[in-house]
Amino acid sequence: MMELIASPEAWAALLTLTALEIVLGIDNVIFLSVLVSRIPQPQASRARQIGLLLALVFRIILLSILVWLIGLTQPVITIKDVALSWRDIILIGGGLFLIAKATHEIHGEVEARDADEKSKPSANAFFWVIVQIIIVDLVFSLDSIITAIGMAQDLEIMIAAVVIACLIMYISSGPVARFVAEHPTTKMLALAFLVLIGVALVADGFKFHIPRGYIYFAIAFSAAVEMFNVLARRNRKKAAG
Repeated sequence: MMELIASPEAWAALLTLTALEIVLGIDNVIFLSVLVSRIPQPQASRARQIGLLLALVFRIILLSILVWLIGLTQPVITIKDVALSWRDIILIGGGLFLIAKATHEIHGEVEARDADEKSKPSANAFFWVIVQIIIVDLVFSLDSIITAIGMAQDLEIMIAAVVIACLIMYISSGPVARFVAEHPTTKMLALAFLVLIGVALVADGFKFHIPRGYIYFAIAFSAAVEMFNVLARRNRKKAAG
């Protein structure tokens, strides 16, 4: 352990891996923010905390069983000359789930906003939110940890990077969730991001890699435009008042 603390290479690997885990965690934070926006505030805060705790637990568990995890990358079936591993199958399933969930939410926002606002959340809404968080946490954790395995050799560095990234996700998730809840147009934008991320996961599963830089640039650009829209609306309200 002392050798790692004294090693500049270990610190460089920790910083690089932490930054990567934070970037990969953006998807998780967006999904959590959209999900918890449909349940009452006390339950929303609890669901967000449970979701991020599960994300941390899943990542550490997966890191602890590296031999089994690496085995998931071995081909198990072949479809039209494309060899798929269990990792690929999980990514495809997770991507399809994200696309279906985001599409369902977009339909609800466009077609049934009035009905949703009048109806009270069902008693089992909190339970189903947690179930969906678990599903997506598993998918994002698998993708994140397999990426980490390729970048670092020491388990201690990978665990430290995961813990730091999850803490930063926890700190940022509250403001992101409140912002999404207060600005309905940003929720639609977040749902569109989830469709985009789902498509990227499915493509990865079928061995067609879409560089994440393109996706995150599109997200950052769209978010910047939406921020200007929010500021413009706020300034118009002040001028009208």
